[in-house]
Amino acid sequence: MGPLAELIAAGRQQVLEFFVAGLRDVSETSVNPQQLFYNASVLAHHAQTSTVADDEWPTPATLSTLLDHFVLNTDMRDDGSMMETAGAQCLLLSGFFQDQMQRRHNIRWYAQLGAGFFARAAHQQSSEPKARLLTTLAQEFEPWRQRHARLGRELRLQPYLLQLPKAS
Repeated sequence: MGPLAELIAAGRQQVLEFFVAGLRDVSETSVNPQQLFYNASVLAHHAQTSTVADDEWPTPATLSTLLDHFVLNTDMRDDGSMMETAGAQCLLLSGFFQDQMQRRHNIRWYAQLGAGFFARAAHQQSSEPKARLLTTLAQEFEPWRQRHARLGRELRLQPYLLQLPKAS
């Protein structure tokens, strides 16, 4: 692998660390670490999942796709795992991509929908700690959505500069 390939290649751990650091930068110091890591993992997962993925649930390109899959199609309403996926996707699109989505979608409505998805997922969860986390995410959806939006905005404003590693 050459220097440029090494510079732009990123593994799952590196992507997760990138989003943990980014969310820390846009969050208050009192933010719950477990919630921070969960939210960073949502961003990291979707940063590495294509909108046309065949091997796992694809990242939706728009909130309309999310509406089609999880609201109009009622088959998944009792599937806790899919409700968690829906909540995470709602958070990603209404938060991190808020500026792009708000031109065509009512962000507040989708935020309420996302909170509801996490609440449904919590009710279906057999693990008590995970159920508590999902309940808290449902209750704290809007503050996390706003943090995602701040991070998305900050990253779009950063200059696109790659610095090659110095030759030894």
